[in-house]
Amino acid sequence: MKKILTILFALILSLNLVACTNNSNEIEENVLEKDWNEILERAKGTTVNFYGWGGSQKTNEWLDNFVGKRLKEEYDINFNRVPMNIDDIINKLLGEKQVGAKNGTIDVVWINGENFYTAKSNDLLLGPFTDKLPNFNKYIDKDSSEVKYDFGFKVEGYEVPYGKAQFVMIYDKDRLKGAPKNHKELLEMVKKNPGKFTYPAPPDFTGSAFVRNIIYDVLGYEQFLTLEADKERIQEEIEPAIEFLKELKPYLWKEGKTYPATNAQLDNMFSDNEVLMTMSYNPNYVSGKITTGEFPKSSNSAIFEKGTIGNTHFLSIPYNAPNKAGALAVINFILSVEAQSSKYDPNNWGDLPVLDNSRLNDEEKKVFENIKIGEGALPQSILLNHRVPEMPADIVLIIEEIWQENIAVEGE
Repeated sequence: MKKILTILFALILSLNLVACTNNSNEIEENVLEKDWNEILERAKGTTVNFYGWGGSQKTNEWLDNFVGKRLKEEYDINFNRVPMNIDDIINKLLGEKQVGAKNGTIDVVWINGENFYTAKSNDLLLGPFTDKLPNFNKYIDKDSSEVKYDFGFKVEGYEVPYGKAQFVMIYDKDRLKGAPKNHKELLEMVKKNPGKFTYPAPPDFTGSAFVRNIIYDVLGYEQFLTLEADKERIQEEIEPAIEFLKELKPYLWKEGKTYPATNAQLDNMFSDNEVLMTMSYNPNYVSGKITTGEFPKSSNSAIFEKGTIGNTHFLSIPYNAPNKAGALAVINFILSVEAQSSKYDPNNWGDLPVLDNSRLNDEEKKVFENIKIGEGALPQSILLNHRVPEMPADIVLIIEEIWQENIAVEGE
């Protein structure tokens, strides 16, 4: 009899736990129906698990020491940063979806491009949620193409902008008197300095961006924003740019017979005076490298006259986030003037802010204006005036294939 009572008690306890879990899930599912004050109240005292790339020490320190500290002080939220590559994050969410896991482990995910498309297409994200955020409504230009689209894919309120990047080239003013302003000047420079220029081999992120910038400079960009992801059509469209890269090739480092595998390798070559230029998708990158002594103080940033490609990285909430209220509170804080200006400071990170300048009052504008962008970096005003949009992610992949087939060493 005692054994039967024990089993019954355990059964009742497990049913109660399931009921509590289901109730918790129901509350979380309905979080977007709550007003903002109630969301903040639900977030108080909770832990938010933030998953994203962890490859930058400065970025990690900003998240841990600034974001984590301020969230605890202002909202009593414990911020737990979990470094993980985005491919692994997507696979984790897909696995949870397949087994029907209603309560996952990720509250906020750092995401963009094709990974966002994969997540959204497979119903892995909560949304639309952007209009629920006070700072999104106050500071973000909802009609901006960089808010409405992510690498050509419609956002539709399933992610919010986190920061901006823009491609820049970096050169040493003491060794190169002025950077090339277009692809023709680049070819002239390379011919005058054979073996002193190269770029990372796509699909390296920065090397791929360099190739797309060349395509834009040779052909313009508008047609690529709506171009169908058809390899034969794209091959035909970019043929003049491919011919330019072929013309460039014999004057590159090691006569273009091989390329740096990563941007980090190219940076080391630049530091060792092996090449005259390096490149980055972070426009304030050079400042940090000068500060650490990795790049000479004479290093400077440059862009093409027709502009360079910029993109936006975003934050999303998984469909099964265990703490959706906390996730909303964290993302809203990151969209604040305080957080975005801190992130913009090269001493902290140097990531470009996403707030619409026209929506800032005079005092808020001064916060950003007073930030010293650091040595070698270009002012935000110049960057924004020379910013062109990214191609759709599916076209990017095709261009990388075409580069491998037409430019890379045979057999690579």
